[in-house]
Amino acid sequence: MLQIVIPAYNEERRLPRTLRELRRHVAAHRGVLGRVEVLVVDNASTDRTAEVARAADSTALPVRVVRCVRRGKGAAVRAGLLATDADLVCFMDADGATGLDAIEEAWRRMLLGSDVVIGSRAVAGSLTEARHCRTRSAGAAAYRRLAGRLVPGVADTQCGFKFFRGDVARRAARRLRTAGFSFDVELLVLLRAAGAVVEEIPVTWTDVPGSTFVPARHGAGAFAELARIAWRCRGLAPEPGRVAGGTRSPMPLPAPAALPAGSV
Repeated sequence: MLQIVIPAYNEERRLPRTLRELRRHVAAHRGVLGRVEVLVVDNASTDRTAEVARAADSTALPVRVVRCVRRGKGAAVRAGLLATDADLVCFMDADGATGLDAIEEAWRRMLLGSDVVIGSRAVAGSLTEARHCRTRSAGAAAYRRLAGRLVPGVADTQCGFKFFRGDVARRAARRLRTAGFSFDVELLVLLRAAGAVVEEIPVTWTDVPGSTFVPARHGAGAFAELARIAWRCRGLAPEPGRVAGGTRSPMPLPAPAALPAGSV
């Protein structure tokens, strides 16, 4: 079973389209993915986010609403991951910015031995459509440089698509403390420290209007969070007997009826 966590704060407008597209995608790839459930984490929304999520529930794609009263995307993702119990879990953004074909590619990489597969807009093969101003682009570049010091070798920590072995995700989520937009960085630091094999894959990504991240309001806080993460996670080392970035035998998951093209 695959459980998909979608953090949502006041997403009554964008969420229905994302859930419709996800339902169609899952139906078209049922032979590969098997059972899929969506957990929409209502992050103390003041609109009809929870209602539209419940209205999307169907036998084709079960949708469950998880309530998270603590504000912040990191808090919402943490609550969602801890509410899962599947062998495979992932989280994606409510705006559906990342192309859904990333799901099958991530599934394939997991079967071949990765613990964590993350979408990246900064690796070869990615296709991105962005409408950011120069100020936001400069701020993002500075953020990537600083985040790169905490998770060396990861080109894009902030893409809203990450796929995990369920047990690995839940262990890391229990230790996650960052409630805001920099939570991805702390999560990756914790995963690396636990010896998880993290792999980046190219994605198709489209900038969808209506983002809840506003640089003028949240930018300084995101940088401050990086500093707190660096302090909190100082001295972390891989667990004994496990080597971060190493190789591992393919995970013992039930083989699907058919693997995506290119699988072995």
